[in-house]
Amino acid sequence: MQDERRQEARRTMMLSEPIHKIIPKMAIPTIVAFLINSIYSLADTYFVSSLGTNATAAVSVNSSLDQLIMMCGSMLALGANSYIARLLGKGDDKKASCVLSTSFFTALGIGLLLAVFGSIFITPMVRLLGATPTCEKYSVEYAAYVLLAAPFMASSFVMNQCLRSEGSATLSMIGMGFGGILNCILDPIFIFGLDMGVAGASLATAISKLVSFSILIFPYITRRSMLHLSLRNFSPTKDIVYEVITVGSSSMFRSGLAVVASIMLNDLAGNISDSVLAGIGVCTKIMMFPFSIILGFGSGFQPVAGFNWGAKRYDRVRKSYGFSSAVALAGSIAMGIILAVFADWLIVRFAGTDMEMRRIGALCIRLQCIALPIHAWVAVVNMLCNSLGNAGGAFLLATSRQGSCFIPILYPLAHIFGAVGVAAAQAVADVLTLLLAVPIMIFVTRKIKRAEKEG
Repeated sequence: MQDERRQEARRTMMLSEPIHKIIPKMAIPTIVAFLINSIYSLADTYFVSSLGTNATAAVSVNSSLDQLIMMCGSMLALGANSYIARLLGKGDDKKASCVLSTSFFTALGIGLLLAVFGSIFITPMVRLLGATPTCEKYSVEYAAYVLLAAPFMASSFVMNQCLRSEGSATLSMIGMGFGGILNCILDPIFIFGLDMGVAGASLATAISKLVSFSILIFPYITRRSMLHLSLRNFSPTKDIVYEVITVGSSSMFRSGLAVVASIMLNDLAGNISDSVLAGIGVCTKIMMFPFSIILGFGSGFQPVAGFNWGAKRYDRVRKSYGFSSAVALAGSIAMGIILAVFADWLIVRFAGTDMEMRRIGALCIRLQCIALPIHAWVAVVNMLCNSLGNAGGAFLLATSRQGSCFIPILYPLAHIFGAVGVAAAQAVADVLTLLLAVPIMIFVTRKIKRAEKEG
C-alpha cells in the first residue's frame, strides 16, 4: 500500500507540478552526482600528475577506455530511460519493469565480455587507444583494474537512467555521488600511502564503481522503486528490443564515435608530444564540469518531457523545452566566462613547469568555452528527441559532436595549424552541430504542435 502511494505521488509530481519546479527538482540531484564524478575523474588526473607528464598522458589515454565501457551500457540505458518514462506515463508499470530487467542483464553481460577480452589483450588495447611508447606502461597499469569493474559500470548506467525515468533522481545521485567521493578518498591512499602509483588510481576507481553499483541496485532488490528488477522480468521481446535500440542506438553511436574521436585525438596529440597529449587530456577533464551540469540538467528535463508525452500532456512537453532551453543558454554563458577567465590558473595545477602543456591546455579550455552555449542548447534538443522517441533526430545530434562534425575536420586542422588545430577541433565541431540542430528542432516543434491539435 505504501509503495502504491509512493508511485501515485511520483505520477502526480510528473504530471501536475509546475515545470519550473519539477525540472530543477529532477535535475539538481543528477547534476550533483555528475559533478562529483567529474571531481573524482579530475582527482585521478591531479594525483597522478605528480608522477610526471607521461603518467598524466596515460590517464588521458584511458579516458577512451571509460568511454568504451560507457558505450556498452549507454545504448541500453538511454533507450530504456526513454521507453520506461513513456510506459510509466501510460500507467504500464509491469512492462516498464521488463524493459529495466532486459536492459540491465544485457548490459551486465556485455560488460563482462569487455572485461574478459580487454584483460587478455590489454597491451594492444591501450596501444589502440592512443598510448605512446613512453606512457604505455602507465596505461596498462591504469586499465587493469578498471576493466575488472566493467560489468558493474555498464549495468550501473542502466540503473541510473531508469531511476531518473521514474522520478527518483535523488536515489541516482546517492549511488553515483557516494562512489565519486569514495574515489577521491582512496586515490591518495592507494597511489601514495600504498605506493601503488598509477595502478592505485585504477584500483580506487574500480572499488568506487563497485560501491556505486551496490547502492544503485539496493532500491530495486528491496522493492523501493516503481520498477522491479528480476531475472524473471528478462523479456527481450520484439517491441522492447526495437524501442530500446532505436532510441538508445544514438547514444551507442555517440559513445562509439567518442571513442574513435578520442583515439584519433590522442594519436595526433601524442605524435606532437606527451605535453600536448596531457594538456588536451586535462582540458577534457576540466570541461567535464560544465558538460556534467548541462548533461545533468538535460537528464532532469528528459524524463519530464517523456512522461508527459506518454500521458499526452503536450502543453507540458512544450513548456518544459522552453524552460530548459532558456536555463541551459544562460547557465552555459555564465560557466563559459568563469572558466575562460581562470583557464591559466586551472591548467597550472596539473602542468607544473611544463609550459607547452600549460599553453595548449589553457587554449583548449577557452575555445571550448566560446562554443559552450551552442553545446548546451544542442544537448537540450537532443534530450527532447529522446523523450519523444524521435530516434532519427536523436541519432543525428548524438553522433555529430564527436562524429560527423568532428572527425572530418580533425586531420585538416591538425595538418594546417599543428597543436593549435588539435586544441581547437572540439570547439569548431560544436559550432558545426548548430547546422543540424536548427532544422531538427523545427521538425520536432511541428510534431508537438500537431499532437496538441489532434489531442
